[in-house]
Amino acid sequence: MSILCCLPVLECVYCLACTRWAYKRCLHNAAHDSETWAHAKSEEFEPVPRLCKYILAVYEDDLNHPHFEPLRGFHINPECLIMKKNYKDTRGKSPPYLIYLDHDHADIVLAIRGLNLAKESDYAVLLDNKLGKRKFDGGYVHNGLLKAAGCILNAECDVLKEMVEKYPNYTLTFTGHSLGSGVAALMTILVVQNRERLGNIERKRVRCYSIAPARCMSLNLAVRYADVINSVVLQDDFLPRTATPLDDIFKSLFCLPCQLCLRCMRDTCILEERMLKDPRRLYAPGRLYHIVERKPFRCRRYPPVVRTAVPVDGRFEHIVLSCNATSDHGILCIEREAQSAVELMRDKDHMLEIPAKQKMERQKTIAKEHRDEHKAALHKAVTLAVPHAFSPFEYGTFDEKDDDDDESKNSIGDSSTGSTTKDKSKEDWDELIERLFERDESGHMVVKKTLSD
Repeated sequence: MSILCCLPVLECVYCLACTRWAYKRCLHNAAHDSETWAHAKSEEFEPVPRLCKYILAVYEDDLNHPHFEPLRGFHINPECLIMKKNYKDTRGKSPPYLIYLDHDHADIVLAIRGLNLAKESDYAVLLDNKLGKRKFDGGYVHNGLLKAAGCILNAECDVLKEMVEKYPNYTLTFTGHSLGSGVAALMTILVVQNRERLGNIERKRVRCYSIAPARCMSLNLAVRYADVINSVVLQDDFLPRTATPLDDIFKSLFCLPCQLCLRCMRDTCILEERMLKDPRRLYAPGRLYHIVERKPFRCRRYPPVVRTAVPVDGRFEHIVLSCNATSDHGILCIEREAQSAVELMRDKDHMLEIPAKQKMERQKTIAKEHRDEHKAALHKAVTLAVPHAFSPFEYGTFDEKDDDDDESKNSIGDSSTGSTTKDKSKEDWDELIERLFERDESGHMVVKKTLSD
């Protein structure tokens, strides 16, 4: 009799729990993810619309007669195109890409297109992974995307090195959308770790902008490389919030809303502390820029606002139940809203009538704030006991002295292998990737610490 009396109570508890979950999920808006972040400045966000145009140029058959409208005051000059590779050229080992020399902005750009739903080779790159399959540089990365990054660097390393040495004042920028964003981010890590392969390029000259980024690296790597990697997310975009292995998503592509809803339910029930302690869980890389253009319970769009941070916890952990979750992933939508945001920032700066000297000082202030925020994020990762997280001092990424010390160590070579920089410069990029591993007595792959760490 007492058991029968307990049944209605249990049912009420379950109903209340489900109601609470539904209430939390329905009220969760993308604006909540970045509500505590600082507002981005025009100087730091200015490259994003232009980089979106480079990515769109990969889709063009003829740059002399482009299908996509040029940005106001900017167009791609076909004469500055160094090379453009299609699927036939890459043999399906990586998405198509181009290398462009932008003299106006002193930039060498390698842009990679996003997922092509009609190409099996893109799915092969995407599905070549499982959680914990690829250990890399003290963390975990997406195996297929890392291999694609190595393939591109194998093909274009000499060209990039020539450009970097020919234009010593130009930055080297890697950018990509969706699938290409993960390839670009991992390519950036490879270049930063092996800068002697590109003429000993300074770390501060290398940067990456991942547009609508895929989750491609573990939390310690995502925070550690936040000084060179930037991710741009438009409002409700589902991909940066999809912590499930990407193969699960695209195997159920035709039932994507159902998959996202199920994943949403599961993530709601997992404590965030437990998420942070999982070393295999992949995240969107680097510093995050969040474009917010819609408010809770409002249908129409508002002037876009860009917020930025290097978060450790709260790094787009929950999928937003929104009809815009897939449309906000499109490169055209991101390019349009990013351009609108930059124009609004410029108009605001123009109204304030900031002198050129003060603008230069503000750029230096922004750079210092970013370094301080990056350092604080690494310290927080250590405090939260994120696996394989270390204090900033061990990485030497926050001042020129550490950077120079790192280069001097690279010139000595890897003591564990006995190889010098000269020997290393002859290696294939796939061999350089494998050099980060050594086999233990049981035959399993384990991470090998290098002097550059």
